[in-house]
Amino acid sequence: MNEDCWDRLRRSGQIAAQALQLGMDMVDDGVRLLDVAEEIESYIRSKGAQPAFPVNLSINEVAAHYTPGHNDKLRFDPGDVVKVDVGAHIDGYVGGDTAGTVEVGSKRNHELIASAVKARDMVMEVIGEGMPMNGIGRMVEGSITGDGYRPVANLTGHQIDRFNLHAGLTIPNVDDGNLNPVKDGMVLAIEPFATNGEGLIKAGKPGNIYRVLRERPLKDPELKVFFDRLREEFQTLPFCDRWCTSFDSKAEAKINKLVRHGLVSSYATLVEVKRGCVTQSEHTVLIRGRKAEILTLP
Repeated sequence: MNEDCWDRLRRSGQIAAQALQLGMDMVDDGVRLLDVAEEIESYIRSKGAQPAFPVNLSINEVAAHYTPGHNDKLRFDPGDVVKVDVGAHIDGYVGGDTAGTVEVGSKRNHELIASAVKARDMVMEVIGEGMPMNGIGRMVEGSITGDGYRPVANLTGHQIDRFNLHAGLTIPNVDDGNLNPVKDGMVLAIEPFATNGEGLIKAGKPGNIYRVLRERPLKDPELKVFFDRLREEFQTLPFCDRWCTSFDSKAEAKINKLVRHGLVSSYATLVEVKRGCVTQSEHTVLIRGRKAEILTLP
């Protein structure tokens, strides 16, 4: 990776960080989720980047993977604990995968929110080349359990490559015994999840997020044109139905057909098994020797 690539990573990271703050400031009682998601994504585009995935607005026991549909009427309620997860890329270089948690009109879960932030920031202080993956997980786990909560053991951070959000290594939030080392030049998303529940998630309802999975001949010419547009627009990055209705009024039905054909995969929402409240905090880092460069600072 050369300096031009690194520059795209840095710019997309900064844009994502600014977009995240915009979105967190918008979350309030009675505000539509759709308005927040579209405002964040519009901001990213206005700054010369593209969303790396649909904005996730996951509430309370839903840990991840909910984005509002194109006609979504859902609004935030008092007491909602909202994970705002934002991604930005420039020409496929995703330097911006970042998340934060905000509570609507209450501070009942302030300590749970702070626990995820503290665990993330502890990792930021020490992560660098040579650090074993389980060392990161041990640090996150120790920090969150020390606060009286549980890390979500089956949610992880991840390595990022061009046009590939989940590439190669996973970054655990518990000590899983993985001794694979962090290497120079890696781009990594570090994202602790803290909960007052069991510390595990399961698949819930569909979350309106999709990804092109594979290519296969299609007999329906109209469906083929739509599928080719998906591959051109999004490549291997996640997308949602509301992004597609701008160029095809029948997008929702066509996406469902492609899912049935096995060409497109659907992301389920991820729900805490005991319906415990979940909080999240995330930075993307570029490993430069023994010290990481945090890409997702405003």
